[in-house]
Amino acid sequence: MTQMYFHCSNTKKAFVDRCGAVVDDLAEAPHHATQVVQSLAKTRGLEDWRDWVLDVSDNLGDELFVAAFAFVLGNPH
Repeated sequence: MTQMYFHCSNTKKAFVDRCGAVVDDLAEAPHHATQVVQSLAKTRGLEDWRDWVLDVSDNLGDELFVAAFAFVLGNPH
């Protein structure tokens, strides 16, 4: 199990994940990242999240990968 942090930002705002999440392994991290993006987009109202990115790091602060919200959310309908 690995502690990972899922920080969200765009050019104007940032949400720092201070608690993180425990994932079984690195292969699970992209799935959890997708859930974080979908959850934020649903709970934060009508804001357009497609210009946001999710920065995933480990407990040492090393960046593991960056995921664009637009990739997860797709085009508006």
